[in-house]
Amino acid sequence: MSIKQQPVIVGLDIGTTKVVAIAGRKNEFGKLEILGFGKAESAGVSHGVVMNIEQCIKSIEQAIEKCLLSNPQLEIKDVYVGIAGQHIKSLQTRGDRVRTNVEDEINKADIELLIRDQHQTYIPAGDQIIDIIPQDYTVDNTTSVIDPIGMSGIKIGANFHIITGDRNAIRNIKRCVDKSSLITTDLVLQPLASAAAVMNEEDLEAGVAIVDIGGGTTDMAVFYDGILKHTAVIPFAGVNITNDIRQGLGVLRAQAEQMKVQFGMALADEAKNNEYITIPGLRGLPAKEISVKNLAHIIQARMQEILDYVVYHLKQIGLDKHLHGGIILTGGGAQLRNIKQLTEYVTGLGARIGLPNEHLAGSHLAALMNPAYSTCIGLILRGYHDFESGKMHFANKGGNYINLGDVDTPELMSAEEQEATDTIAPVDNAYNTERTKKRSENFKRLFDGFKGKFMSIFEDVEDQEIQ
Repeated sequence: MSIKQQPVIVGLDIGTTKVVAIAGRKNEFGKLEILGFGKAESAGVSHGVVMNIEQCIKSIEQAIEKCLLSNPQLEIKDVYVGIAGQHIKSLQTRGDRVRTNVEDEINKADIELLIRDQHQTYIPAGDQIIDIIPQDYTVDNTTSVIDPIGMSGIKIGANFHIITGDRNAIRNIKRCVDKSSLITTDLVLQPLASAAAVMNEEDLEAGVAIVDIGGGTTDMAVFYDGILKHTAVIPFAGVNITNDIRQGLGVLRAQAEQMKVQFGMALADEAKNNEYITIPGLRGLPAKEISVKNLAHIIQARMQEILDYVVYHLKQIGLDKHLHGGIILTGGGAQLRNIKQLTEYVTGLGARIGLPNEHLAGSHLAALMNPAYSTCIGLILRGYHDFESGKMHFANKGGNYINLGDVDTPELMSAEEQEATDTIAPVDNAYNTERTKKRSENFKRLFDGFKGKFMSIFEDVEDQEIQ
């Protein structure tokens, strides 16, 4: 397929601290050419949950406007939207079904009936089953079957990972997108999107925990033996660290955020005893001196609490000592100095920073090769998975497009931003076709677990309102 026939996919990451819109299109090597980028401060969102519709709409519109300004020839109508929030929960369950036509081979209809049975699983009032993900199957006495279709057997069963969320919280996110004159093609769980952006085929096989430390929540996805084993949303992240600094050191919120970004580190032992930060005094009061070591102690305490939750979730599924790929840290919080060392110390597992650069083309976009943009890049990858699987259906029948004869990726960063990121190594353009094909197969396995039931939630609700 020529590059002109490839659709322009737009990912929209609505976070607690920022809203990011990125438009991308695959080139002939299977890499993403970034065609537009926009970022705005997020308002009206707390811990991933929309608290003020109007403020959230303004933030989305600002991000889309900046994305269009970065490339005036771009037109955006449809978006893939990331969803997280402290209301997202998961649970493990087991289901079995005795087949009636035992002489026939197991087919897709048998699997769908087995999955449908799991909708009877008890969940708390107000929650909605978002998705049911089969992990491994059993056919009679044969266990650990990855794909039972075509086999013979009387009883078929499976272990399931069930994702639940608050129906109204999910609807509010979609409402904000709708009122921003955009069409939601699909809603994607942020832990899954981040995982797709930073994992490779070796990680999926070895077993890894993706820990996305965002502004309002820390999203977690655990993979083992190529299967999604667990997801979790931890309601502590960058905003909590900022609040701890503000209260612990008696400074303004903006000052706390600036200190965290410029001087913050996750290991207090690495901070110098004689290093201080001078904060201007308020309304004629004398300037305040803040110890960098005290700042590091505050950050380490909160980060250690977040990592303790990570260990707790790993122990719940018995994988705290069995992830050979270790922990991949991504999200804006992964930029904290010494976060990798603290993670290894608390969890006892190897750790690395996950960057989406494996999927991006063009060294001049080095600023986007940042863990803070992993979710948005993952949303674009999800869009291409749907397109290549024949599942994509742009609601406006035209989709997003760019009025260019050939792809000419714009300069999305200012000169100052570009200079700050020049230390990042450029991406090698010598792509390996076989590896790209293998990576696509792994993404198919990764995304096919989620059947896109988000949109049916809104259809059900709207039908009820009309009646």
